[in-house]
Amino acid sequence: MTTENPSQQTSLHEETRAIWDQNATFWDDKMGEEGNDFQRILVNPASERLLNLQPGETVLEIACGNGVFARRLIQLGARVVATDFSAQLLERARARMPEQADRIEYRLVDATCEDQIVALGTQRFDAAVCNQAIMDMTEIDSLMRGIRQVVKPGGRFVFSLCHPCFNYTGMTSCVEESTVDGEIVTTYSVKITKYLHNGPQKGIGIIGQPVSQYYFDRPLHVLFNACFRAGLLLDGLEEPSFNSPHDGSQLGRAFSWKNYPEIPPVLVARLRVPG
Repeated sequence: MTTENPSQQTSLHEETRAIWDQNATFWDDKMGEEGNDFQRILVNPASERLLNLQPGETVLEIACGNGVFARRLIQLGARVVATDFSAQLLERARARMPEQADRIEYRLVDATCEDQIVALGTQRFDAAVCNQAIMDMTEIDSLMRGIRQVVKPGGRFVFSLCHPCFNYTGMTSCVEESTVDGEIVTTYSVKITKYLHNGPQKGIGIIGQPVSQYYFDRPLHVLFNACFRAGLLLDGLEEPSFNSPHDGSQLGRAFSWKNYPEIPPVLVARLRVPG
């Protein structure tokens, strides 16, 4: 990802926040109580396995959106502080479960501001999680440094994002049809034309959303070096795909990820705080 100068980055960051405020109602309606297929089939199971939550643990969620995973975390017995930099998304999250407001503390926190993360409490959390949001952030070093300080020694930080190798703005989805031994064979693949140096680009998270959002694609070395610079240790990875009969493969749009069972659209990682 190319580096913006400070004034350009600040302007882009505020534009990104405004976009998410504008999309908040649409995203909340589409995600609903339990999330879309990406959330339910790919993100949640992998994140839960890597988090390995124990009853009564306190978890920080970064970029909680409309609260889908925060609600799941309390079902698993956790106490949750759920944060987002979009006031509109937080409003939608709070409205979805007023009867359980005492079990989830929603806070307006900018994940690109280390001080705001640290203000939540040094070594307060047993674990932290950030689902499908790191590729939406203008910079991530502040997030990693903040996580390093608020998660207890030995604690874990799990994040998921659109797979940096296969599901980003520099790839093209492909469908080819050929005849093999008298049978028509359809092959689904992705074409990669650019990977190492991608600048911010607008894209679509959910078809039909009011405003296109920015993506800040990072190759693997940029992504994980930010973690390592903060002193976090990588000790778990998953690459979930729609590869189960229950996933509804071969359904929907021709270019739906459900038709690409061998290509993971999501990467989920677990980092540890040394201790």
